[in-house]
Amino acid sequence: MEKLTTLTGVGVPLRRSNVDTDQIIPAVFLKRVTKTGFDDALFYAWRRDPEFVLNQNEFAKGQILVAGPEFGIGSSREHAVWALHDYGFRVVIAPSFADIFYGNTAKNGVLAALMPQESVELLWKLLEEEPGREMTVDLEQRTVTCGDVTLPFEVNDYTRWRLMNGYDDIDLTLQHEDDIAAYEAMRAEKFPFKPKTLPAKHLPEQRIESARDVEYEWSGPLAHRN
Repeated sequence: MEKLTTLTGVGVPLRRSNVDTDQIIPAVFLKRVTKTGFDDALFYAWRRDPEFVLNQNEFAKGQILVAGPEFGIGSSREHAVWALHDYGFRVVIAPSFADIFYGNTAKNGVLAALMPQESVELLWKLLEEEPGREMTVDLEQRTVTCGDVTLPFEVNDYTRWRLMNGYDDIDLTLQHEDDIAAYEAMRAEKFPFKPKTLPAKHLPEQRIESARDVEYEWSGPLAHRN
C-alpha cells in the first residue's frame, strides 16, 4: 500500500451530510470481482447531474474530499473506499464518519480526517471561492492548509502510523512472517495428521477486466480528467 505522509491536491467541497455507502457506490457495481476499477461508479447517481461538483472541470481531478457529517453511513461495503481511492481521493475530511467506513479507510490507503463543522464550513467557503484550489494535508503534523489558512484535524495514532508506513492488513501480518514459518514447521512435525496449510495465492500482475458490461451503464456529462 502506498505511503501517505503529505498530500497536495485539489480540494472538492461536497456540501452533503449523511452520505451513505449506496450513494458513494450503488449496489449494482458490487458484482465486480476485483478491488480496482470502481472510479466510474463513484457517486454514480449524482454524476447524472451536470451541475454535480465532480462534473465541474475545476474539481474533476480532486484528491481531497471535504464532506459533511456522518460520511459513509449505511451498509458496510468496503467498495465505498475502493471507489474513492480509484477515483483519486486519498483524503476525506468530515466532522464525523460511520465507524465501519472509518475502519476501512486506513486499510485501503485513504485518510479519514476528523475536523469540526466550523472548520469544514471554512474549507467549503475557500474552495468554492476559488474552484480548483489546492490544499495540503500533512499527516505528520495533523494539519490541513488551504491558502493562508492552516487547520488541525484529528486522527488516532494507530491509523496515522499505518498510513504513514503504507501498511495494509497483509503487510501487518507479514511482519510476523518468521513466527508464522516457525509455527508451520512445528505444526507439520508435531501434527502430521492435520491438513497442510494452503499455499499463498497471488493476484495476476495485469489488471482483470470484467467479462460483462456493467448494468445500467450511463453515458452522461462527465468532466474529462485526462
